[in-house]
Amino acid sequence: MFLKVSYLIIVLLSLLASGRSFLEHDSWITIDLHHSLSSSRPEHFSHRGNISIPSLNSGLSTVVQNPLTDSELESVKILAKQNGFYRLRATVIYPNGSSQRFLTSSKACSLLLAQFNDVLWISLDPNGYVTGITAAQDPAPQSTECSAEDLQQINEKNFSSDVIIRHAELAPVPDTGSFIQKFEREREARERGEVRDNRGFFAKYWMYIVPVVLLVFISGATNQDAAK
Repeated sequence: MFLKVSYLIIVLLSLLASGRSFLEHDSWITIDLHHSLSSSRPEHFSHRGNISIPSLNSGLSTVVQNPLTDSELESVKILAKQNGFYRLRATVIYPNGSSQRFLTSSKACSLLLAQFNDVLWISLDPNGYVTGITAAQDPAPQSTECSAEDLQQINEKNFSSDVIIRHAELAPVPDTGSFIQKFEREREARERGEVRDNRGFFAKYWMYIVPVVLLVFISGATNQDAAK
């Protein structure tokens, strides 16, 4: 009976896992990008672009991004002067209509020094769901501080982004079925009295031997004290 119930639990867990892992087979996702450029209005996000990934397995992607306006470029420079952070909000949309939202940030100065070249790292779990999105500058600047001269020389307004997908590796799965079968066989054997104790003599009877040895030791010490 225990074995049947255990098998039933394993089957139910498998069904639940298969229901969530519709993305385990190759699928697509889209990602909408919005960024916050104003230190005075950090809650305000404007549209930056979107990413279409038609195949999670191949990792191919199409990136369409809006160029910055003159005022937006000046806002990023003001953030850099204030040693502020450029914040990027990414909304992932799945084939079943569900969505997830992620927020990542980096130094505004680093983004300017990289001439708006960045890398978007997209991490996936074994079922194909996004677990994190991180933006990093490419190449990484040697300094995170912008001088007034650096800011004056930067006129680039177009983002150039590379998308890299990182797949999670599955950990070894325990052989639950074999363990349950072994446990059931041992239980049935104990009920029939067929289990043999293969331990050594001392391992079997140490709880009797140790007290006797202690008594002999104490008795010997007492006799020596009496003789003195």
